[in-house]
Amino acid sequence: MNTTMTIEDRIAEVEEILEAYRIEIGRDYVGYKNHVYRMVNFCLALRDCSAEERTKVLIAGCFHDLGIWTSSTFNYLPPSQVLARVYLQQHELGRWVAEIELMIAMHHKLSRYRDPRYPLVEVFRQGDLVDFSLGIVRCGLPAAYIQAVKRHFPNEGFHLRLVQLEGKWISRHPSNPLPIVKL
Repeated sequence: MNTTMTIEDRIAEVEEILEAYRIEIGRDYVGYKNHVYRMVNFCLALRDCSAEERTKVLIAGCFHDLGIWTSSTFNYLPPSQVLARVYLQQHELGRWVAEIELMIAMHHKLSRYRDPRYPLVEVFRQGDLVDFSLGIVRCGLPAAYIQAVKRHFPNEGFHLRLVQLEGKWISRHPSNPLPIVKL
């Protein structure tokens, strides 16, 4: 765990990546951006990341749910992975594709991700879980830190929007209600 636990805001990479999708995300832009900042901060608090690891967390954070809006689907993991892969290749970071695609694919895994070659996958899963659960699941983070991050980056209706989108998905795909969850 990172002992400094600062709150990072206005991260250039996050701003640049998400701004490119502002129109597609539309009215959910601020809510999604704040979700990305919350989970990125939780990830960085969970692990004292090297500069390279930090960049991987930022990139995966920006793309992990983006397929919801770019592909208009609640089965958004594959389209989110494609967006991340294209970004990585365009920025000559193709060597990171496998790890970042795993981070995205496994971020809703119900159990721990245990491959020691990719420790960021579990960190990323936990960071998203802290935010997805509204801080109820803390993954070892202090409650005061979680509350401070949540105050700094308000929800802006993000979780309500997820519930709405999930409801719409279930009404159309009752036999596949949670396509994003992995065991």
